[in-house]
Amino acid sequence: MKRLVIGYIFFNRKLGKDEKFFIKEAKKKKIDLILINLEEEIDEKKILEKIKYCDIIYNNSAEQFAIEIVKTIEELGKKVIDSSKTYYYTEDKWMFYLKCKESGIPTPETSLLSENINEIEKELLIFNHFPVILKRIEGTCGEYVEKANTPKQAIKIIKKFWKKGSERLPIIAQEFIKSPSYRVTVIGGKIVQTAIKKNKGSWKSTGVYEKKFQKFKVDKELKKIINKVIRVMKINVCGIDLLKKDNQWKVLEINSTPGLDFFKNEREMLVGKILDLLKKKAKRK
Repeated sequence: MKRLVIGYIFFNRKLGKDEKFFIKEAKKKKIDLILINLEEEIDEKKILEKIKYCDIIYNNSAEQFAIEIVKTIEELGKKVIDSSKTYYYTEDKWMFYLKCKESGIPTPETSLLSENINEIEKELLIFNHFPVILKRIEGTCGEYVEKANTPKQAIKIIKKFWKKGSERLPIIAQEFIKSPSYRVTVIGGKIVQTAIKKNKGSWKSTGVYEKKFQKFKVDKELKKIINKVIRVMKINVCGIDLLKKDNQWKVLEINSTPGLDFFKNEREMLVGKILDLLKKKAKRK
């Protein structure tokens, strides 16, 4: 019987912990894993050679370049989890907000700001949520995310974003909700892990520098919200970040390549579940 062959996209100079776990679990499950490292120079011919015998490909890189590689692989006729179509909402915070509002998914109030610096102050006064969170429409790990207490402070932050970035990406204003960030990890439509992310001494709740995490219980209302997000976004593997406002859930964002390292003793289990999902998806082709 032919062994399942899975392509695995990542971006690193050397094998990270995720890669080592995927290699280990694939071996246990008798799956052949072909590593596609985007840190190396890979042109279209090399990609085609790498994916030739793959039954399915898993993308575990959040790099912008990885999205183009996913699109390329799809054009070459191979199935990728998750599809490049999911990035339309997961990588653009404004489009994600619009999709949530359209679908009746509770989310923080958000406004897309003008590129005209003279208009932004007026827009912020109309938005009227101070303190206000300013974010570029793209960004990870809390980068290009700051809080402003006044319109003048907001203008200063926006100018800093424009000066710092290599390109002037659109910026959104979002209501500030004082809350920890609640992470729900979903694989194949099932909630497989929860974690409360807190940053000591900071209003940001990205959890990037946090060492210890706590689990939390998923109530009926949250389960309904999560199921709706998954159905609307059509995504297989993701991390959903939520906040609580007046004891009501608000969906902050969705991450297409979620961190698997919140709880070290569960990392192997999560990798195993992803491989099981890929096995099912490969059979449905």
